[in-house]
Amino acid sequence: MSLATSPKNDINFFAKTLLAGGVAGMTSKTAVAPLDRIKILLQAHNTHYKDHGVFSGLRGIVEKERLLGLYRGNGAQMVRIFPYAAVQFLSFEIYKKHLSQMFGVGHSIKFFAGSMAGVTAVMTTYPLDLVRARLAFTVTLSTPDTGIKGAAQATGIERFRIIATMNEVLRHEGGFRALYKGLSPTILAMVPHAGLSFYSFERLKHFALQYFPEFSSNQQKDRLVLNFPAKLICGGISGAIAQPFSYPLDVARRRMQLSMLNPETYKYSKNLITTLMITYREHGIYSGLYRGMSINYIRAVPMVAVSFTAYEVMKQLLGLDTSVDG
Repeated sequence: MSLATSPKNDINFFAKTLLAGGVAGMTSKTAVAPLDRIKILLQAHNTHYKDHGVFSGLRGIVEKERLLGLYRGNGAQMVRIFPYAAVQFLSFEIYKKHLSQMFGVGHSIKFFAGSMAGVTAVMTTYPLDLVRARLAFTVTLSTPDTGIKGAAQATGIERFRIIATMNEVLRHEGGFRALYKGLSPTILAMVPHAGLSFYSFERLKHFALQYFPEFSSNQQKDRLVLNFPAKLICGGISGAIAQPFSYPLDVARRRMQLSMLNPETYKYSKNLITTLMITYREHGIYSGLYRGMSINYIRAVPMVAVSFTAYEVMKQLLGLDTSVDG
C-alpha cells in the first residue's frame, strides 16, 4: 500500500478508508446480530435464558420478545460499530505502513499492526460497547395483549436508549469511569484477537494469490485481487483462528459490563482477576470461561468473513490500493 504524500490526497485516503471500514463493520454486525445477542445472554447467565442453548435461546427470544427481539440493541451496535470498524481498519493501514518502514516488510508486522489497531478502536469507542451490551442483555417480555407494544418498546428509538443508559451509568455507577468497566479484559483480548485476525487474513490472502491465482483471483487493471468466494473463505478461517485465545477475556468483559444490573452480580464489578476466578469457581471452564463458545464460532466465522470481504470490496469500489504486500 502506498500513501500519497500531499495533504489533499492523504485526507482523501483517510476518508475513503474510514468509510470502507465503517460500512464493513455495519454489514458484518447486522448479519450476525441475533447470534450476538444470544451470545451476550448466555455469557452473562441471563435469568430468562440461563437454561437455554444457542438454538433454543434464539427460539426463546422470538417466543418471549417477538422477532424484533433478535435485534435488540442493534441500533446502539450500529452507532458504535461504524466508528469502531472505521478506526480499526484505518489504524491497521497506518500502523502497517509505519511498522513496515521501521522494521521492513513482513507478515509478522501485520500481527502487531492488527493488535495496535484493535486496541486503538476499543479505546475510541468503548463506552458505546458497554451501552450496547446493557441494551442487548435487557429482556422485555411480550404478552398476547401487549405483544406489539412490547416489541416496540424492545426495539424503540435506540438513540434515546443510548443516552438514557449512559446517563444511568454516569449517575448511579461511579461517573465517567464506570463507562469503561471491563476495559482491561477487552484490551487484553484484543491483542491476540485483532492481531491474529488481521495477520491470518493478510497471510491467507497472500497465500491464495501466490499459489492458487486461477481459483482465487480476478484481474483488476494491472494487478490480481481476491475474488468474492476467496475473500469469504480467507475471512472465515481468520475469524476461526482468533477465537480460542481471547474468549475467556471476552466473557470477563461482559460479566464486568453487566455487573451492576443485578445485586447478585455486583461481585463481578471489582477487577479482571476476581471476575475470572469467580466465574471459574462457580461455573468451571466449559460452562463459565467458555460459555457461549459454540455460538461465538457460529457468529464469528461469518462475521469476520463478511467484515473483511466488505472492506476489500469497498476498497476496490473506492479505488484504494488492494495489492498484497509482504
